[in-house]
Amino acid sequence: MTDRPILFSAPMVRAILEGRKTETRRVLRNQPPDDMGLVGLYAPGLTAVFGYIAPTNDFKVPLRFVPGDRLWVRESLECANGEAIGYPADGTWLPNDDWRWQREKLPSIHMPRWLSRITLIVTDVRVQRLTDIDRGDAMAEGFPGQNMAKGPDPRDWFRDLWNGINADRGYGWDVNPWVAAISFDPIFQNIDMIGEGE
Repeated sequence: MTDRPILFSAPMVRAILEGRKTETRRVLRNQPPDDMGLVGLYAPGLTAVFGYIAPTNDFKVPLRFVPGDRLWVRESLECANGEAIGYPADGTWLPNDDWRWQREKLPSIHMPRWLSRITLIVTDVRVQRLTDIDRGDAMAEGFPGQNMAKGPDPRDWFRDLWNGINADRGYGWDVNPWVAAISFDPIFQNIDMIGEGE
């Protein structure tokens, strides 16, 4: 088990707080050649192994997150006169009892661990092509509606969300990168305030 930070935008933080988001997809850092397929996931430390149909050298990608990891959510912050710390995602304000931080605004990438209020316990990690996401998984990504057979397809919402974050980085929907699909259980406490067994 490892403790790691993970970034989320304000809409995704709200989706976690509202119980709509229990999955996230992250691009594999090393993409295998296009003609390779997933052979399997191997422990310890979960490594995705890709190969060809014909025997050859395998392409191995260590995964950043594995079941049992504890992820502390990084989100944007605000500070009011050094007296209160605000979480813009949902408008929550807390007293700034510690006074270690007094900057007016802080982007999520710089959020310190001690100010995190959400911890995610990784329950499952799958490796798949991005466009293999099904309706249920798109719902678990935080879809802000109901999953109805004749309603809007949550995959269309997820495609737009994904492209808004990843297309400019070269990993848009049409590229169909390999991703780690990470399932998690949220705990609404700072990571250092919960026991390892929770």
